[in-house]
Amino acid sequence: MQKKLFFTFGGILLILLWIQGLAQAAPSFFEGKTVRIIVGYSAGGGFDINSRIIARHIGKYLPGRPTVIVENMTGAGGLILANHLYKVAKPDGLTIGHFIGYLVFNQVLGEPGIEFDAGKFVYLGAAMQEHAVIALSKASGITTVDKWLTAKTPVKLGGVAPGNSVDNNTRIIKAALGLPIQLVSGYKGTSDIRLAVENGELAGVAYGWDSMKSSWQKAIERGDIVPVVQAAAQPFPDIPKVPLAISYAKNDEARKLIEIGLHSSSIFSRPFALPPGTPKDRVQILRKAFQDTMKDKEFLAEMAKANMGLEPVTGEELEKHILGVYKLEPAFLAKLKTIMFK
Repeated sequence: MQKKLFFTFGGILLILLWIQGLAQAAPSFFEGKTVRIIVGYSAGGGFDINSRIIARHIGKYLPGRPTVIVENMTGAGGLILANHLYKVAKPDGLTIGHFIGYLVFNQVLGEPGIEFDAGKFVYLGAAMQEHAVIALSKASGITTVDKWLTAKTPVKLGGVAPGNSVDNNTRIIKAALGLPIQLVSGYKGTSDIRLAVENGELAGVAYGWDSMKSSWQKAIERGDIVPVVQAAAQPFPDIPKVPLAISYAKNDEARKLIEIGLHSSSIFSRPFALPPGTPKDRVQILRKAFQDTMKDKEFLAEMAKANMGLEPVTGEELEKHILGVYKLEPAFLAKLKTIMFK
């Protein structure tokens, strides 16, 4: 009996030592390393601000507490970064890309320049969703949708590149509501567009309200920038009187464009992703660290101070919704292609 107990205890001890060995092996990779979060847009925009806040906190949840830095790789509305992440970045768990999820539409619609398969990226999660608002400068003289509908000349809105969320928001709203809009694309990011609005080159822009109210807070508080219409499914609590775009949709086709092109796609609009082929054990470590960061008190306090909303999405949820885009009916995809790229 004693011999059996001895061997049983010995077996348990070996198992415990094996588990401990695995636990110690995990930090051996990240320890002393540098994890890079590469943002596909210019510094000072919503993607950049959100990434830098995450970078300041996620390291404490990674074994070995590696250094986490943020870099910017601008160009083609995030496409250069997405292609780089897919083709060039090493799948070792040390490079995380942050680009606009609407690039998925570009791939599905067969647009040129796409060198990635969105379904093969490994998604960590998202901290925010892209519920857009169109805001115009007070100087433009357009402060309501009704005034806009009767404008004699097209209102100039800034964009980044075809397929980028800023451009998509603008194009879909224009098509669905019939608003007179001239999209002026080619800016490196929303920070550059905001400067152009303030300088009078543009009248406004359409992008995520959480990013907008954080990066443009003072101008909004002064009334120099006015939220005119919300592209979200539900009104934001802090701008309840700003009308929803879908309330101006005059037919089923317009409503469907808004629901799929703006409402549903907001879930995967701001993904953090890894290159295809990243080892599964490192993926699980990074996914857990990302979700733990979303609950970190210091992270939450910094997000609140930056006036940024928080709507976390898991990596598994992102993957599910992104793969769903591939299942949209061809006729609707053809309509989207005409709107977004013609």
